[in-house]
Amino acid sequence: MKKAKFIVFEGIDGSGKSTISNMLFEKINSQTGNIYKTFEPTDSPIGSVIKNILNKRIVSDDKTIGALFLADRLDHIQNLTSGMLNYLEKGIHVISDRYYYSSYAYHVPMLSMDWVINANKVCADLLRPDIVFYFDISADESLRRLNLSRKFHDLFETREKMEQVILNYKEAIKREGKKDNVVIIDGHKSVNDIFDEVWKITSDLLEIKSGKN
Repeated sequence: MKKAKFIVFEGIDGSGKSTISNMLFEKINSQTGNIYKTFEPTDSPIGSVIKNILNKRIVSDDKTIGALFLADRLDHIQNLTSGMLNYLEKGIHVISDRYYYSSYAYHVPMLSMDWVINANKVCADLLRPDIVFYFDISADESLRRLNLSRKFHDLFETREKMEQVILNYKEAIKREGKKDNVVIIDGHKSVNDIFDEVWKITSDLLEIKSGKN
């Protein structure tokens, strides 16, 4: 059995990562059927608390938010029934919409980049991505897309915060990107062009040729 691969999509909201990750899941599923898709924050009890904080239903401090994301991620990795390792060990490829680069991006400068990277080292030691697709778009384009698709913006969806998050992503990729095989994707291109680029890289990674794995 070939080693199952762990594929991560990262980027600010509105970058297109969720659209393309869903398309990739459908493509792989149609080719091999050997794929599981997930996301962070998860639907676990911890993830539900995080979502209520992001939606401004619960007020919390920055260190608590960072710790909650870490706890949710550890359960996401290790849960005996729904954990990502459980799927990977069975030879099933995993796609995740967000992973620890989101913590690097969204929790700085409220917490230091060193603190967040060191805190998430336990996750990296347990499960490091085989590839990370980072969708790079401007804050203005992100907000334009979000304004078309929703009326409510979460805690991080202001131009000032988005611009900071973009800078944090780029700093984190500069520091850690080689370890995780980060590929930067121009998120301003058309959906079809982006998917073609992602599919070419992924099909090579998974050794999918002529519909066979």
